Amino acid sequence: MTQASHSKYAAISPNRAKYARLFGLCSAASILCIPAYALAETTTYRGGPIITMDSDQPQLVETVIVRDGQIIYAGPKAKAPKIKDKDQRVYDLAGKTMLPGFIDAHSHFSAAIHTSRGLDLWNKNLPPVHNMAALQDAIRTYLASPANSPATSEWVMVWQYDPEILTEKRHITRAELDALSPNHPLVVMHVSLHGAVANSAALAAAGITDASTAPAGGIMGRDADGKLNGLLLETAMFALIAKSPKASDQDNLNGLEAAQQRYFAEGYTHAQDGATQPPDLAFLTSDAARQRIKIDLALLPFASQLSNLLVRDDLKFGEYQGHIKLQGIKFVLDGSPQARTAFFTQDYARGSPEGHHPWHGAPVTSAADFTAAAKKVMDRGWQLFVHANGDAAIDMAISGFDQLGLRAADNRRPIIIHSQFQRKDQLPAYVRLGVGPSYFSNHTYYWADIHRSNFPAETVDFISPLKSAAALGLHTSNHSDYSVTPLDTRFMLWSSMARRSISGVVSGADERLTAYQALQALTTGPAWQIFEENRKGRIKAGLLADFVILDRNPLDTPTEDIKSIKVLETIKEGRSMWSAPADTASDQGL
Repeated sequence: MTQASHSKYAAISPNRAKYARLFGLCSAASILCIPAYALAETTTYRGGPIITMDSDQPQLVETVIVRDGQIIYAGPKAKAPKIKDKDQRVYDLAGKTMLPGFIDAHSHFSAAIHTSRGLDLWNKNLPPVHNMAALQDAIRTYLASPANSPATSEWVMVWQYDPEILTEKRHITRAELDALSPNHPLVVMHVSLHGAVANSAALAAAGITDASTAPAGGIMGRDADGKLNGLLLETAMFALIAKSPKASDQDNLNGLEAAQQRYFAEGYTHAQDGATQPPDLAFLTSDAARQRIKIDLALLPFASQLSNLLVRDDLKFGEYQGHIKLQGIKFVLDGSPQARTAFFTQDYARGSPEGHHPWHGAPVTSAADFTAAAKKVMDRGWQLFVHANGDAAIDMAISGFDQLGLRAADNRRPIIIHSQFQRKDQLPAYVRLGVGPSYFSNHTYYWADIHRSNFPAETVDFISPLKSAAALGLHTSNHSDYSVTPLDTRFMLWSSMARRSISGVVSGADERLTAYQALQALTTGPAWQIFEENRKGRIKAGLLADFVILDRNPLDTPTEDIKSIKVLETIKEGRSMWSAPADTASDQGL
């Protein structure tokens, strides 16, 4: 527990040798039935709004009592069990708001580890990168720094590259990267994580030549002379990255603490690694990583490694080992709509990433291969997680689930990640199949303007239909897909409530959520999707004492101010994991 968090407690020293008072609690629904035995040290939270999320409508309680990492009481102060002062600590919220810890429905935890190495274009200390010259200057400056100067064989990764925000509206080229880095591999990763641009040294290191052809489901860009221009999308990009050097365990351990602190700082008490590659699986399930991980972390190994996973007896899906759980298997059916590789039933007005017309994208895998592999996953009792952005990819997922005989009553809870450009007629199929849609409302801010350059308004206005889905009884969640968009929980709340783009255009006013509905998509919805609705996502007796403390109550905050709410502290199983810096806490009157 940090010194800052200690200052919030009115602590009364426990006397464990004298825990003689015995009592039993077994009454209201808000009270955990506790056998008659001496209580260990307890913490009582009070003095501010405590939003339980334990109802379809906002419910607040006055007092929450925690013992041994679990909530033992949540309810009115007058009905709280009596605990001797010497046996408890009191946390005075001082008017601040407490909620269940946020649950990450989909992001890439490993990316938070890996982006600590390389050039992160989202680094706020960098000059803005809005044109090709600025991008080249950022890379040149990074390479020239003595701290970053790589050995000839060392790969340099550039993260969060988005050609759509560049004035030129085009990809950087292999030749331009060669001019910056002629001797060692340089890879510029597209913000979607579905593409990259590589220089000649990186292509050569991966065994890719001008004579190479793209693997099925991939794209290799070429110049006017038919030579590779360095652009690799989907499976072509995956083939490149598979040949890149793997970070050492020590490098990963160095980045691990910073990664989980980044999630804790956003109020998350549960994170997800939404496409776990073999090296990351080996690292994150190692004893060294398990000993250091304090946040609950769900891993989704890629389906491409399914044959190896099926023969391993040491991997146990669906149960925690420490704070790590293998949650299910991740399938990818299509690409990214902003990169124009998602699979649609209608054409992109701007054509393919290479400018070809007509173009409506293409699946990354065949329907037959997806269904066959998904059956193996189902036969093992493992959970299905399927990436599908375009409506044609969603059709493919629905058809595969129908062939597998999935039904909502079976409670298998298949998750369709993104479900981005879902059609209204596809929602009843989700209900029939018991699908949990994990939506991505940040798209309405970052890329809705780009989508409008490709698709009709009525298509774009139904991006991430959180409200329509919930109205049909679906258990929805909202995610950041970090590092595709920044890890910012309050911005996610805002984007689902405002649905406004960079240019100010609202995409689907009818799909805007209330603050409470937006909070459900960060708490109860994702808890259900991972079969942990009786463990986390609510403040209720018997559940984990996972909390986030905010400086303001989102239910009373105007929509435009939601994204400026501050996280003050994150508590995991009763222990403080992150507190706002002292200057921030001071600003908030703590």
